[in-house]
Amino acid sequence: MHLEAVLKSSVRHAKPAGLTLQYGTAGFRTKAEHLDHVMYRMGLLAVLRSKKTKSVIGVMVTASHNPEEDNGVKLVDPMGEMLVQEWEVYATNLANAEEHELQTALTNIIKEETINMQDESCVVIGRDTRPSSENLSLAVIDGVTAFESRYQDYGLVSTPQLHYIVCCRNTDGRYGEPTVEGYYQKLSKAFNDLVKQSPNSEADKKSLSIDGANGIGALKIREMEQHLQPLLSLLLFNDGSKGKLNHACGADYVKVLQKAPEGIDMKPGERCCSFDGDADRIVYYYKDNEHRFHLLDGDKIATLISTFIKELLVKVDLTLNMGVVQTAYANGSSTRYLEEIMKVPVYCAKTGVKHLHHKAQEFDIGVYFEANGHGTVNFMILHFVNERAFCPKMYWIKMSFVVYVRFG
Repeated sequence: MHLEAVLKSSVRHAKPAGLTLQYGTAGFRTKAEHLDHVMYRMGLLAVLRSKKTKSVIGVMVTASHNPEEDNGVKLVDPMGEMLVQEWEVYATNLANAEEHELQTALTNIIKEETINMQDESCVVIGRDTRPSSENLSLAVIDGVTAFESRYQDYGLVSTPQLHYIVCCRNTDGRYGEPTVEGYYQKLSKAFNDLVKQSPNSEADKKSLSIDGANGIGALKIREMEQHLQPLLSLLLFNDGSKGKLNHACGADYVKVLQKAPEGIDMKPGERCCSFDGDADRIVYYYKDNEHRFHLLDGDKIATLISTFIKELLVKVDLTLNMGVVQTAYANGSSTRYLEEIMKVPVYCAKTGVKHLHHKAQEFDIGVYFEANGHGTVNFMILHFVNERAFCPKMYWIKMSFVVYVRFG
């Protein structure tokens, strides 16, 4: 196999000598000026992963809740999941290889994974609103095209949107339309159908104040809000028109400091939530009549969702294997409530979304949220059709369905 074109292009994205990075649960993250070579090489790795899996692979340029000066990158696997742990080693080795070691690092991956370089490949790319993200995404594209692979650049998208698009592309549209508009339509239809089933839904219009963390979430909420009207009115704060990304705002700020972000003047009883920088975390909060702050973090969100689903299952007399996955850092009160009151089994996994997600896949319905707001509900149900359950004529095809509201 000839790697001349790859090595020649790599010169334009030279690695700083001695720089060492580690691919973790959130991919690579560091100061943006150190990431050009990493982005190029993750473009290369995404092509190899695509050829290996014979699927579309995603590359998201973001540093999530990190400061605006940082950036990062993470790969998205075929079903919209995080990169498998075995390939994290390849990512780390590739990113840390000195220029003269790059050919060997690539050859080793191809050999160990028995990749047929003649197979087709396709990579989809997204980025957040950081000032450095556009140029870094161009470095990813350089890596992809160096291997003469097909790609599609979706531009400014949230992390959940790119996960959704990857899943749709690899299921021939059975999960949904692989576009941002398809994402809005799928989620808004599910939300609106659910709200309309509640008593007095027409008279009970809701409003929600949203802290967009001055990031991509704010931009995408503006696009999506028309799909939720008139059932939900959105009031957007920290929309990126002023202020820095994640500075004194965002889900991490609210969670750590246990107070409202700057930019929101909360009134008692007002419902509020905060995204993080790439909109894959969410936390809710409110003030009571005594102006005391109350936070609904991931543990409480998981408890509320699990309680709701369990009550539906009981109501329709349906038995499914349901479990809640937490970490050792979870609130013990939520664990006891779920196990003792709701009779929902709770399991403990290693810290990190990828570990919780893997465990959640063992259940028909797996619910997991870290306290920081990362989480989702995972459905693994085979061709289930039951008009009494959840909503009329809901069909589940044989695959893992991830609820890409994603709260994380």
